[in-house]
Amino acid sequence: MRKIILAAAIATSALGLAACSNNTEEKSEDTVDAMAADAEANADNAGEAIEGTAEQSAQSVEAAADSAADAAVKTTDEVGDEAERIANEADAEATTAAE
Repeated sequence: MRKIILAAAIATSALGLAACSNNTEEKSEDTVDAMAADAEANADNAGEAIEGTAEQSAQSVEAAADSAADAAVKTTDEVGDEAERIANEADAEATTAAE
C-alpha cells in the first residue's frame, strides 16, 4: 500500500511539474514575443530618427550651398561694378587730359 501511495504521490508531482513547465514555457514565449516586438519598434524608431536627421542635414547643406552661391553672385556683381566704375574714371581722366 505504501508503494501505491508513493507512486501516486510521484505521479502527482510529475504532473504538477509538467503543468508548471508548460505554463513557464508559455510565459517564456510571451516574453520573447514582447521582446521581439520592442526590438522591432525600437529599430523602426531609430530608422525614422536617422531618416529625419538625414533630411535635416540635406536641407542644411542645400541652404548653405544656396547662400554661398548668392554670395558668389553678389561678389561677382560687386567686382564688375567696381571695374566699370574704375574704367569710367579712367575715361573721364583721359578726356580731361586730352582737352
